[in-house]
Formats: sequence, C-alpha cells, structure tokens
Amino acid sequence: MENYQYEKKPRVLYLHGHATSANILKKELVLGWPQYLLDKLDLVFLDAPFLLQDKVDAHDIFYPPYYEWFQATEDYKEIYNFEECIQYIEANMEKYGPFDGVLGFSEGAIVTASMPGMQRDRVALTKVPKIKFVMLIAGAKFGGVALGCPKLASNAFASPIECPSLHFIGEKDPHILNEEELAGCFVNPVVIHYPEGHKVPNLDAERTETVIEFINKVKKIKMPLQGNSKL
Repeated sequence: MENYQYEKKPRVLYLHGHATSANILKKELVLGWPQYLLDKLDLVFLDAPFLLQDKVDAHDIFYPPYYEWFQATEDYKEIYNFEECIQYIEANMEKYGPFDGVLGFSEGAIVTASMPGMQRDRVALTKVPKIKFVMLIAGAKFGGVALGCPKLASNAFASPIECPSLHFIGEKDPHILNEEELAGCFVNPVVIHYPEGHKVPNLDAERTETVIEFINKVKKIKMPLQGNSKL
C-alpha cells in the first residue's frame, strides 16, 4: 500500500478591522479570495475584546455586533486598553493554537504588525510559540505618521522586523502612505498592490499566486516552541 504524507496547513489567526467582527471578515474573505487559496490555510477568526457601542453602518450589508481591538482618541494619537487587547489575543492563541501566523485587516493589521517585535523583546506573547509570519491588509505602524504608540509597543519597531511578512496595499486607499511605511519596517517584505481602496482585496490569479508562493515559503520555517501552547 502506497504511503501518503499528510501536509499540515499553516494555522493562522485572523484579526478583523475596527467596527466589524470575525463573522463579517470571514464573509469578506470568502467573497474576495478564491476558495482554492483559502483551502491552503487553517484560519481561525476571532472577535475583538471590546464591544463597540456606537451605531455603525457596515456598508448596509453586515449587521452587529461590532467590535474594536483597542480604543483611541479621534486623531489616533492616544491609544487605550492595548495591553488588555494583547492579553486577550494571547489567551485565545493558547486556547485555539498553536498558530503559525497572524493575518490582520486595518485595525487588526495594526495590532498584528506590532506582535513580532513585542514577542522578540519578550514584553508580550511569551506564553505562545514564536510567530512565523504575518499577513497585513491595509495596516499601519504604531508610532508612525498617523498613529500614537501604546507603551507596550513602544519598541516594537525599534529595529527592522525579521518576521516574514506579506503586505496588501490598496492603490486607492487614503491611508496608502501608512501602509507603505509599515512595509518598510520589515526585512524583505512581500508587497501586493491591488487597485481597490481600504478593503479586503479581490485577488486575481496573479496576486493569488503570489500569496500561495508566500504560504509555501513560510510553511518550510521551523521554529522552537516558546512557552506553552494548547491544542
């Protein structure tokens, strides 16, 4: 009898944007990404820890509840409750992991981008395995041109981040300069530009192939466990 070797899919935690939810992001991803690409990942969708009380019109097609990862002033220069956010994410990574990577959109990408640096400096996420890669859609950098910086992430971008990264940057996104600034914080980032705005991109065959190449590359990364993880 021929012996077939099972190929494990990378397990990826997916963090949604501000004023949406895990369910909304899952629907947007299914609408925009081909199924054969999604089948290559073991995706876990997580609601943010803070319920958003303000009324939000999510494109007239999605319904509450809506969540946010942290609170901020209107100009985003002061960030609040970020430490609670990271503790919440770490607890869920312990519960549902171990995870190979993290994928974030918008506010979720802001949080995701800070995680490898904080883990590198052992100021957070010390109870879970080292993150092998990040995938960032419409993200930004704490302490960059548009964002303040919570204390916990104050050194997250102090040196170039060596964690493999895939960046999705919308050409019509009003925050495109923030996204390009973020990509520049990582060593050898893989960047996919797409012709849309601040949204989960619709991937054509060429962009899908770039994502698959990135996935195949990071699947080969082997790292020692850091702390304890639970299946």
